[in-house]
Amino acid sequence: MSNAQPQGDALKKAIEWVSEQRQKSPDTSVTQLANDAALRFDLSPKDSEFLLRFVKQGL
Repeated sequence: MSNAQPQGDALKKAIEWVSEQRQKSPDTSVTQLANDAALRFDLSPKDSEFLLRFVKQGL
């Protein structure tokens, strides 16, 4: 896993949300969760890409 750290509060909240959702529904696609989080937390395209890479590498 990379050492990159999320910078914005919305991105941090999105990562926490994805983590919680994965615990509740481990069979849900991480790509779908990342897309849902991007919309829910109004992430920029750059933050959305970071989130997707981050969750695909394994939270």
